[in-house]
Amino acid sequence: MKHISKKIFTLLLVCIALNCFAQKEGKDFKAIDEYVKKLGTLDSLNMGTISSLLTKNYSDKTDKVRAIYDWIAYNIAYDLKNAGSGSGDKNTSTEVLLRRKATGAGYATLFQDMCSSAGIRCLTADGFVKFGADQINDTKTEINHSWAVVQLGQSPEAWYYADPCWGAGYTDAEFKTFTKAFNPDYFFADLTIFNWQHYPDNMAWQLGPGPKNKKDFFGMPVIKSAAYELGLKKMNPNDGVVKVKVNKPLAFSYQLNSNATVTKVALVFGEGKKKKIKDVPFSFSGNMLGFTYKFEEEDSFPVTVLVNGKELAEYMVDIE
Repeated sequence: MKHISKKIFTLLLVCIALNCFAQKEGKDFKAIDEYVKKLGTLDSLNMGTISSLLTKNYSDKTDKVRAIYDWIAYNIAYDLKNAGSGSGDKNTSTEVLLRRKATGAGYATLFQDMCSSAGIRCLTADGFVKFGADQINDTKTEINHSWAVVQLGQSPEAWYYADPCWGAGYTDAEFKTFTKAFNPDYFFADLTIFNWQHYPDNMAWQLGPGPKNKKDFFGMPVIKSAAYELGLKKMNPNDGVVKVKVNKPLAFSYQLNSNATVTKVALVFGEGKKKKIKDVPFSFSGNMLGFTYKFEEEDSFPVTVLVNGKELAEYMVDIE
């Protein structure tokens, strides 16, 4: 009976993941994206009015949510100063619209309020993310991010992730600069990849398969945005801290989507001024990307895997 129940539970998780994928697959959001761009910044308008302007032309709830996601990602910048202070102030929708800046909590709050104004149920999830290899295995990390769960129906199969903060752009490793770069991958995101990047403080908001606990989450590599484009499904090593002997080959392998293409693989060693990048030979067959690398000296530093020039995963490598 336990074996049967486990199979049913596994099947349910697969169905949830497929449903989330299907909600975006085949839909063309270009017209919505362009409409939102043409609306512009909508300065001096309040939250409800902006939400109405964004959604009034659409009857489909997914399209309404996409328009809201777009506008926030296009027009709200990451608040580096407030994030650095550790303060949770200035993240109400009113403050965010006034300043046009927010931390993750502000992005999520504004997104939730706009969705609610449009008659769409949306809740904010608080939790944990890893920004770099220095956070791997650091289970003492306090809540450091917020995102949204959109509910388009009663069943969990009709619940979706959205992270308008990460959809708006990215910061450098030192959190000194923010680069605006619209990223649609965090709209109704792939559940598995999103869960590798985000861990909720309340497990009720973990949709689909993911780490079982905070320790498992922080023990994983830091999964980067290229995972969505490539459709990352499995990885090896799957531990964030990797120990290897000097001059002993360390094997890396990644299962990607059937439509993924790989033209170049490189490794980034270290960070800051000491950072070095080196191309590595690789094989890519049957959706499996594989390569090995030998480290020549004892040391310990972050290693980031680049695929087609984009970050896929980051590890902390200890060479003995």
